[in-house]
Amino acid sequence: MALCLSQVFNKDKTFRPRKKFEPGTQRFELYKKAQASLKSGLDLKTVVQLPPGENINDWIAVHVVDFFNRINLIYGTMSEFCTEKSCPIMSGGLKYEYRWQDDHKYKKPTKLSAPQYMCMLMEWIEMLINNEDIFPTRIGVPFPKNFQQVCTKILTRLFRVFVHVYIHHFDSIISMGAEAHVNTCYKHFYYFIKEFSLIDHRELEPLKEMTERICH
Repeated sequence: MALCLSQVFNKDKTFRPRKKFEPGTQRFELYKKAQASLKSGLDLKTVVQLPPGENINDWIAVHVVDFFNRINLIYGTMSEFCTEKSCPIMSGGLKYEYRWQDDHKYKKPTKLSAPQYMCMLMEWIEMLINNEDIFPTRIGVPFPKNFQQVCTKILTRLFRVFVHVYIHHFDSIISMGAEAHVNTCYKHFYYFIKEFSLIDHRELEPLKEMTERICH
């Protein structure tokens, strides 16, 4: 029997603290607009399109933060099934292995367990989206020139969470009655990154067959 989503996706299970938008800011208004479109029942391909007159970087920023929160919540719920023992390598099946690299602790691509990789990933994204030089929140402060490149890297790595969860923990998703919710989150994410060409098509290969089936 499927659990209600408030039980499945309990906010107390989030892997990292949620990033919120400050009320009264343009980013908050854009976020509300995006959420209203999602709840209106509009086609997801339409929902992700840039609203007339809005700045593309603001639109991307709002979605990157929202996807971070949503995927963070999905993995937080799955994390009890994703352990050092069950997932000693961060992978997507036998064909794909993801190694961690950052500018601090891991300067070379390093093999980590899935839980370690997820922990490093969420900390890294949280650091970036809270950095005013990369995700400015003050009116009149411009986005950096490499903003979309940074977002591409964030979204590419978040996609790997979907890869791991779908390939290694899909039975847990089904047993919790969360398949429809996770699929909707994935479709929203997929249509967004396709709309703005934010992820290299080669990164999408691990879920290609599933994507063709559920994202028409």
